[in-house]
Amino acid sequence: MAKHNELGKIGEEMAVAHLQKLGYRIRLTNYLVGKAEIDIIAEDGEFIVFVEVKTRTGAVHENPIETVTTRKRKMLIDAADFYINDRGIENESRFDIIAVIKNKNNTYKLEHIPDAFNGMTES
Repeated sequence: MAKHNELGKIGEEMAVAHLQKLGYRIRLTNYLVGKAEIDIIAEDGEFIVFVEVKTRTGAVHENPIETVTTRKRKMLIDAADFYINDRGIENESRFDIIAVIKNKNNTYKLEHIPDAFNGMTES
């Protein structure tokens, strides 16, 4: 497995553990619809939560919201719509972002942004 894939897997595992610690119920990980992938689908109370996990190395600090481009958001929204419609889900939904940063000393920092963007696509 390529190093960036290993790092991404570590980030997703950390994100799942973080969400479970907060009381989220994990429904699925790595849900694929066409070319779109939703990293984590979870329940938080009455919400269905679609989570994008961004794992990075180094001291470069990007705003995690900015790393999820308009194109990526549209793909996530379309995949989430498919999931909701395919399963007849009537719960409210939201999109969270979790950023995991690996520091030089091999420690990790996790930042969770609930309701990071809405499900309305931009034209």
